[in-house]
Amino acid sequence: MTTVHASAVLVGTRAVLIRGPSGSGKSRLAYELIESQRSGFLPFARLVGDDRVHLRAAGGRLLVCSVQALAGLIEVRGVGILRLPHEPRAVVGLVVDLAADAERLPEAKVRQAVVEGICLPRLAVAEGTKALSAVLAMLTCANEAFADSDPRTV
Repeated sequence: MTTVHASAVLVGTRAVLIRGPSGSGKSRLAYELIESQRSGFLPFARLVGDDRVHLRAAGGRLLVCSVQALAGLIEVRGVGILRLPHEPRAVVGLVVDLAADAERLPEAKVRQAVVEGICLPRLAVAEGTKALSAVLAMLTCANEAFADSDPRTV
């Protein structure tokens, strides 16, 4: 099991793994996803982990688990540390890289990430760009539309 500096939120049946450098907005995006469920934009969203998570490949899937000492805790800048309901583990379905070298219309090869040997859909978000709307689009639009096509024609 590998420990990484990341956050994760279970959205529906799959987790969003949020990576990026310190201060890039990982906790903010995690909290915004959870609030999107409370607002009715998403059917289900629950914290898996904030700041650090464990990753493990199993059966062709990537599992994300909360770090026990941080389970259920999330930092909200200006507010402090909050305790929220959480899931101890989930299967990752999307990787979001914050403060990344992001293209406006990315090629298919950069819309994938290999983590622990598992290939997953990836969303790169440029530094200073608000990520929530792009993440919601990835989660709520039919991913099949993007899988084998040129993104410029979708």
